[in-house]
Amino acid sequence: MKERDIKDLIKSQDNFLEHSTEHTIEKRISILKTLKSTIKSHEQEIVDAIYKDFQKPEFEVLTTELFVVYKELNIFIKNLKKWSKPKSVSSAWLNFPSSDKIYYVPWGKVLVIAPWNYPFQLAITPLIGAIACGNTVVLKPSEHAPHTADILEKIISDVFEQKQAKVIQGAVDTAKNLLNQKWDYVFFTGSVPVGRIVSQQIAKHMTPHTLELGGKNPCIIDSSANLDIAAKRICWGKFLNAGQTCIAPDYLMIDENIKTKFVEKLISTLKEFYKDEAYGDYARMIHADHFEKLVGFLDDQAVIYGGEHNAKTNFLAPTLVDSPEFSSDLMKEEIFGPILPIYGYSTFDELKSTIKAFDKPLSLYVFSEQDQFIKKVNQNFDFGGGVINDTIVHFVNDKLPFGGVGASGVGNYHGKASFYTFTRQKPLVHRKNWLDIPIKYPPYTKVSSFKSFLNLFR
Repeated sequence: MKERDIKDLIKSQDNFLEHSTEHTIEKRISILKTLKSTIKSHEQEIVDAIYKDFQKPEFEVLTTELFVVYKELNIFIKNLKKWSKPKSVSSAWLNFPSSDKIYYVPWGKVLVIAPWNYPFQLAITPLIGAIACGNTVVLKPSEHAPHTADILEKIISDVFEQKQAKVIQGAVDTAKNLLNQKWDYVFFTGSVPVGRIVSQQIAKHMTPHTLELGGKNPCIIDSSANLDIAAKRICWGKFLNAGQTCIAPDYLMIDENIKTKFVEKLISTLKEFYKDEAYGDYARMIHADHFEKLVGFLDDQAVIYGGEHNAKTNFLAPTLVDSPEFSSDLMKEEIFGPILPIYGYSTFDELKSTIKAFDKPLSLYVFSEQDQFIKKVNQNFDFGGGVINDTIVHFVNDKLPFGGVGASGVGNYHGKASFYTFTRQKPLVHRKNWLDIPIKYPPYTKVSSFKSFLNLFR
């Protein structure tokens, strides 16, 4: 879409927002129900589209894409009226007599830029929150998942008038044109480097925003851990979506006393998970460039297991790598693929120095049966969200805000957290006229009296 057309679209969305009767809470709930039924009627097309984009297995589409979307829709349909009610708060006695309230109002025009790794869910979930809260949305899906982008455009155009929600497809130039406009809120999900660019672009308009990014998520395995369960839960969380998950474990830190034994369990688990030589239950890399980048990461590395790859299908097998140099390309950035570096540690100080060498991660995982060790990990490390004795499952609890910290992200969403993200709290004090204390007005003849009063607060 040309920049002139984008400006016209934004103008039409401005006009829509001006006519509040067109997007009452009741109408928003109704359109969320329509969105839900429309998605349901296109389920197989969504499954097929994502498979065409990178051979994501149907089970993973149902669980990590559609289930999450339906859950978010149900939450907003059920709770939107209650959440949207103005909240009365106690008034400051200095303002007596008055009544004070907080109103939850939409930001206005929201730009959502979605990634390719969960191309349906990570596009629709923020859109649900934004629309439910009374905003308009322009959704830019990833050009790297074109089949999913097409079905997204079809669904959104079937459900919404473009003055309320519109999908705009395109590559980097389209994203730049969109970011050059003045939005009321921007929601971006993607890599840390691109997130920095987005942040710089929207800074010129002082645009409030959410950045859902990533990072090098550590996974710690203490000597007390249940190794059989840990191996299954780590392999599942890491190699789901072929490792193309922002909250996947990025590297393992294993107590040296159990490292050899645990690596053996990881290998046996992977052999059990992927018995099918065709890897039918396993996604592929999204495109050739990403495939080549990941394969290049394996140069001169000590591959313990896996490493097989096929450029024709962008296939890279689940791969375990032993103790890569921190200066290697593999460890300089988030891996975002099916390669799992494995390190040992002997002391907590050694563990701490390794993890602290990287930016604050989006997620942290610890496998342990020792409460004191778990407590120590939680106290010593800052991270967006974490799990004890499992991986990535915090994402599915809508009662937990999901987001990063520092370089791994700004802001959060999911469930009620999405409601707070896509609304602004507008405070309003309603003063009464039946009493008006004159001390605050000039001339200030009561300074000494007020000094005595101020002593109550000193």
